[in-house]
Amino acid sequence: MENKTNIPSVDFNDFISGDLARKKAFVSQIGKAYEEIGFVALTNHGINDNLIKNLYNQIELFFDLPIEIKRNYENSSSGQRGFTSFGKEHAKGQTQGDLKEFWHFGQELPEGDSLIEEYPDNVFCEELPEFNKNGLEAYRRFENTGKVLLQALALYLGLDEFYFDKYVEKGNSILRPIYYPPIISEPNGAVRAGEHEDINLITLLVGASAEGLEVLHRNGTWIKAKPLPD
Repeated sequence: MENKTNIPSVDFNDFISGDLARKKAFVSQIGKAYEEIGFVALTNHGINDNLIKNLYNQIELFFDLPIEIKRNYENSSSGQRGFTSFGKEHAKGQTQGDLKEFWHFGQELPEGDSLIEEYPDNVFCEELPEFNKNGLEAYRRFENTGKVLLQALALYLGLDEFYFDKYVEKGNSILRPIYYPPIISEPNGAVRAGEHEDINLITLLVGASAEGLEVLHRNGTWIKAKPLPD
């Protein structure tokens, strides 16, 4: 568990196996990791590899579209759904925009739901129907996995296992595919993505296709967030 150069790793199967000893060990491990680093690598997470592969393929197709087409899906008023173009977002306390562009999928509620007016509508790419389909499916899978991880963290905090369930049901989470285009000139004080904290209750990331992400240990040292292939 202890690793000073990389994030710790835990096995999701230990929590859902039905074995109380494995479940207790998982709760202890993930709780310690979140308390000291706030970050952990999760194996056997149950999110289908083919879904992730198909989603990544569709994400590449979207970001390869001409910028004129992508900007048709940009919502300048909120930025919470659809496309956000290069350099628009910056970390809190920073003046330079991050060197990235991204898309947001959000919660889809059934017609007539009491919360439907609270959330902005999803934006869908007309050119890539599979992009929309895979994005919403991944959103639902990640939402479920996050809910179960919060159950483990609730136990670590001495709460009822299902304490957080009511707070994340139909929650206003977002699924954010990010693209970091090649840098063709010296950036003016900007970085790929500035040092920041996430504002949501829990964040799930797919293992990155390239190195670079680091997380801050509570002792003040930066640790590489480089997961194993699985």
